[in-house]
Amino acid sequence: MKLHDLKPALGAKKRRKRIGRGPGSGHGKTATKGHKGLLARSGGGKRPGFEGGQMPLIRRLPKFGFTNPFRTEYAVVNVRSFENWSGGDTVTPQAMVDAGLVKRKTLPIKILGTGSLKKSLIIQAHKFSKSAEGKIQAAGGRVEVIGGV
Repeated sequence: MKLHDLKPALGAKKRRKRIGRGPGSGHGKTATKGHKGLLARSGGGKRPGFEGGQMPLIRRLPKFGFTNPFRTEYAVVNVRSFENWSGGDTVTPQAMVDAGLVKRKTLPIKILGTGSLKKSLIIQAHKFSKSAEGKIQAAGGRVEVIGGV
């Protein structure tokens, strides 16, 4: 068997239904749309979510919660990520991006306290959790809060 011998299975390929091409096509005149009504019109049809006048699902389900429009989202990095740090004593946001610790470069960075740290590092970020700050200082390092949030 060669590549040019391959064919789709019988009945797998169907011809396209060519509508509105005259009476000889079998799909002429009303072009399979029937007579009048919404579905026969240009641009006609039901909107997404319409359930034939029944109360739509989106309106039947209860609404809850609140989304704060002023929330600041941070790119989070845990303290354990710096355990194998080999990029010098100072850890800058750009160094974290280069090392692959931060995926979304546009977001401000927050350091969280998950894990442990034994290295003495100077870490620069936009925000620190209390536990992260404590662990970095306990290891002999320093935290530097940078602006621009």
